Amino acid sequence: MDYFFTEEQLMIRDLARQIADEKIIPVRSELDEKEEFPWEIVKVLAQSDLFRIFIPEEYEGLGKGSLELVLAVEELSKACLGVSTTYAAVALGTYPLLLYGSDAQKKKYLPDIASGKKLAGFALTEANAGSDAAGVQTTARLDGNEYILNGTKQWITNGGEAEIYTIIAITDKSKGARGASAFVVEKGTPGFGFGKKENKMGIRSSVTRELVFQDCRIPKENLIGKEGMGFIAAMKTLDKSRTGVGAQGVGVAQGAFDAAVNFARERVQFGQPIASFQAIQHMLADMATQVEAARALVYSVARYIDSGAKDISRESAMSKVFATDVAMKVTVDAVQVMGGAGYMKEYPVEKMMRDAKILQIYEGTNQIQRNVIGQALIKEAAKKK
Repeated sequence: MDYFFTEEQLMIRDLARQIADEKIIPVRSELDEKEEFPWEIVKVLAQSDLFRIFIPEEYEGLGKGSLELVLAVEELSKACLGVSTTYAAVALGTYPLLLYGSDAQKKKYLPDIASGKKLAGFALTEANAGSDAAGVQTTARLDGNEYILNGTKQWITNGGEAEIYTIIAITDKSKGARGASAFVVEKGTPGFGFGKKENKMGIRSSVTRELVFQDCRIPKENLIGKEGMGFIAAMKTLDKSRTGVGAQGVGVAQGAFDAAVNFARERVQFGQPIASFQAIQHMLADMATQVEAARALVYSVARYIDSGAKDISRESAMSKVFATDVAMKVTVDAVQVMGGAGYMKEYPVEKMMRDAKILQIYEGTNQIQRNVIGQALIKEAAKKK
């Protein structure tokens, strides 16, 4: 379908597609097998100015919106979700600064993120704060002109590789979720360390580690926004980023669908290509329809966000939940279409199926997304009475 992109949007999409085809596909299997962080590809993304997409022009970025980021993420995800997660997590880690950072903070951190010189990470999740984001226990205590951080963040994408982290910590336990605040912490700060690299089922080239804070002192100026704004900053960040996860779903589903179609045209059984069998055609037809529907929703929500809409929670949750459920179904069906071959590491759909599962889990499980959507619908209905 023609989504009527501008010339610049097409250029971003085509550039990301070229990087995916030329740089990612040839090494994706090796990166997955070795659990190797894709530094060489990150350098190419930086040289191609793809990290500048989501950074405002005044901080050396391109000043583009959600739609442009979605286009880049989708193309990278067709090739490898591990690589696209590494890239998209930089935007995720940057959003709190973009949304609530001071001009001084933006001047200090954003140009290095825009150039790809430094990667970013976002740290909300803890052992007791996953779906229950308000259960954060990491603390930040003001001591003179410094905050002292103590606690552990779990399953942080780009952990240990990124240089800049946006952290959600409790500054006032008596206020519950309203006592959370957001901070920016740099790698190398005394008292800030990392746990072991996690051994994951999928997205194995994306690095996931614990962040450990032990009497970590940071300047008072590292507070993002005001005290007590941490939970709001986290939720608004996730509202902005969920279309990116939806785009990952669209990308990996499209990649798996393409592989299944090509295989079905070449695989001969009973004297003819399996693509000639109605059972296979119906599976492919459903897969194609689901991918296109997910793409249309993700693009539509990205455009809605870029329009300046204030309340985007429901729509961003919809784009994430639908596209990632599609990703899981389509990758599973791609393996089924390809049969025994699809189950082998020689073919890409085995990896795509493993990778796709995380999309239904991270940045808010799809069950939590349905909570967000349901609550928004009830609130909307109450307003109309």
